[in-house]
Amino acid sequence: MTPDPILLTDEQMRHFIAHGYLILNTDFPDSFHNAMNTRIEAVMEQEGNPGNNILPRVPEVQEVFRHPVIRGAVGSVLGPDYLTQPHRHCHFTSPGRKVQSWHKDSYWGYARVRNHRQWWAMIFYYPQTVDTEMGPSGIIPGTQYYDKRPGDETEQPLFLEGRAGTFALIHYDLWHRGGANLSNRNRAMLKFQFTRMTRPTEPTWDNRTDEWQGLNGDGPPHTHETLWRDHWNWLSGRPDANGNGPTSDREPTELAELVAGDYEPDGVGAAYELAHCGRDGIRQLRELLASKSTAVSRRAGYGLSTAGPEALATIHEGIGHESALARRHALFAAGEQGAAAADITPNIAACVQDGDRWVRRTAVEALGMLEDVSAAVPVLIPALQDDDDQVRYSAALSLGRYRADAAEAIDPLMATLRDENRYVRGFAVEALKQIGTQEALAKVCDYLLENRWCYSTTPDSLF
Repeated sequence: MTPDPILLTDEQMRHFIAHGYLILNTDFPDSFHNAMNTRIEAVMEQEGNPGNNILPRVPEVQEVFRHPVIRGAVGSVLGPDYLTQPHRHCHFTSPGRKVQSWHKDSYWGYARVRNHRQWWAMIFYYPQTVDTEMGPSGIIPGTQYYDKRPGDETEQPLFLEGRAGTFALIHYDLWHRGGANLSNRNRAMLKFQFTRMTRPTEPTWDNRTDEWQGLNGDGPPHTHETLWRDHWNWLSGRPDANGNGPTSDREPTELAELVAGDYEPDGVGAAYELAHCGRDGIRQLRELLASKSTAVSRRAGYGLSTAGPEALATIHEGIGHESALARRHALFAAGEQGAAAADITPNIAACVQDGDRWVRRTAVEALGMLEDVSAAVPVLIPALQDDDDQVRYSAALSLGRYRADAAEAIDPLMATLRDENRYVRGFAVEALKQIGTQEALAKVCDYLLENRWCYSTTPDSLF
């Protein structure tokens, strides 16, 4: 019998929302980690890094991600029906490896409007004890909401040392890097990525208090109480609890100047505060959405995403704007608004034919978040054949979110399993699993049997 997942507490969730990470531990015995490390070392030395195939190649890794602490942590922030991404990697660093640059993960070489709300997450897992000399992974707490690093004294890096079984649950967009390996030992770190499949309707952690409780100085250097509270309410399934009353003493015009300014922490915070300034705030966000600056337009999109139904007219207008930047960020806001944006779903669907690939990418993703089967599924199926790889894999992910209601996509998804892009194929497999009908499962099972990986088969043992 599988143990129940161990859910996060309210305090842990508040820390995660503000800081963007949590450090937790599994309780596997030393013998388990020793066996896994021995296999990882052998694979790396004899065959090279298996990349995305690390999961079937080293079967002990499968046990790691079934552990109740890991399932509970990921399920707390992404919901219990989260998806494990097709990209996973063992970062294996030998002695002498140089320090990485600070970075955010891309989307496997692609780019998208990054979600502030918790739709994506990652785990960094240590299968051996890691100390300072071995080059532990570093993170910059609180930076998950910034497209660029602050680059000033507010950056307070944290380096993730710990015994075997230590792992970090991090917001997908937290700034991080791998450290320099100054030891005489190899270091392995397992990185797995996860995606939320359904919008939260209630807390999925061990929730005991309804309201967001301020951190009282325990947060990261930049305080974003409005943003944090909005995310808490969204994760609780109560986005309407955000209300429309002002959360700042500043006038909307002053907040708009901050959104348009050069210092991103102030600009991001001001965008969320504008969302609580009623019509005057939305009017300012409307003007900022049309900015020629990608950063400013994007910040306006974040504000509109949390401004409630009152912002839908502005979002609708933005979807038809002549500027591709405005269209992209209005579509992003529409997706975050979810079912509230149902009346403008036809306009969103029309953008799947947009000449700008960024707009098409965002439209396809938004359609998967709108909970409108009749409008979304017929448009998402042809998007599986788009010229842009990211449109195709986002279409497969969005179809999976409709589960059995997307059954008409079974054959198109099966055809997509011949796509040249590994992530299109990966999300198509997951979409067929999510559709879950007898036909979908039989067909995807046949495909997986044909592509089965035998971890015992190596150059030294062919049969």
